[in-house]
Amino acid sequence: MPENNYPKLHNASWPGVVGKGPDSEPPIPLDTLLDLTANAEVDGKRFDGIDLFLFDPHMSIDASEDEIKIMVDKAASRNLEIGSLVAPVWEPTGGGSAMGTKAERDRFLTQVKKSCRIGKRLRDLGIRPNGIVRIDSSVNPESWAKDPVANTKLIAETFREACDIAADFGESLAAEGEICWGGMHGWKSMINTLEAVDRPNIGFQADMAHTLLYLLGYNKPDERILPTNFEWSDREVLKEGLKTLTAALRPWTIDFHVAQNDGTVFGAGSHDKTGRHCLASDPNGKLNIAEDAGYWLRDENGEITKKFKHICWDGCMFPNEVMLKPQTWNDILAEMIKVRQLHGWYA
Repeated sequence: MPENNYPKLHNASWPGVVGKGPDSEPPIPLDTLLDLTANAEVDGKRFDGIDLFLFDPHMSIDASEDEIKIMVDKAASRNLEIGSLVAPVWEPTGGGSAMGTKAERDRFLTQVKKSCRIGKRLRDLGIRPNGIVRIDSSVNPESWAKDPVANTKLIAETFREACDIAADFGESLAAEGEICWGGMHGWKSMINTLEAVDRPNIGFQADMAHTLLYLLGYNKPDERILPTNFEWSDREVLKEGLKTLTAALRPWTIDFHVAQNDGTVFGAGSHDKTGRHCLASDPNGKLNIAEDAGYWLRDENGEITKKFKHICWDGCMFPNEVMLKPQTWNDILAEMIKVRQLHGWYA
């Protein structure tokens, strides 16, 4: 049997920007991250692509046609494809709250439209065979909790408009479940929001580090799945919790991030505290990465779903010193290869 070649293995560019800046470490240039990604190698295997954050200094949300073509050349020259895109929907990056004033919601929608424009051009230019545009509610759980019903309704209205915009460009939107985003900070709340949107081109972006915090009900205690006296050493209880969580969210999932978490939260720079991303080799990691990815990549009968043509490693808010070490990316690639060997396919 030939070795699995799907899903394609992508790295993420945004760890070079997210949590960086004047109040933290300097951003890592995109060219540097592309080189680190392209040069990683394990037994002759390499990353297939990269997912992009549409924000300076990596790639401007207002990129011109020439700048888009330069990005295509940057990726193609390193034998990398481009996959999912992160839309900068937050106020500090030009967006606004999805449950805010009309002006704030309009800014949110403008950022979605600009992101979808770039996504379509990258597809047209042949460098982006698959992927989604990632969004979130761009508001904190505390503000949402002042009126959960009305605020969920307003977020859903904004997301519906965003979906209609995305459809014009042939794009789908994925809402990432992070405990720091209102209306998305618990697994049931996330499903309620998605159901309220009621559009065929929206889904869930699962990140293993973030969804682990759903199990603990970290910012939504009433949605906790694991028992309050849970001990991380009890692997069987953790597995049952993962089965419950993924059974509910897997049908919505259209984009998937492989990641590790040590059961804690972390924030850096201007980024709110969310599920801490850990290195693939972190001895404090609570997940068996390759095995636990299967709860997302296989259905309830254990069959491979083949829903994702690519999967991405997410490692936000690592120190620059760690990110600039080639061994970091070799270790990550090795774990990604294990995921594909266990839950991938050949085509």
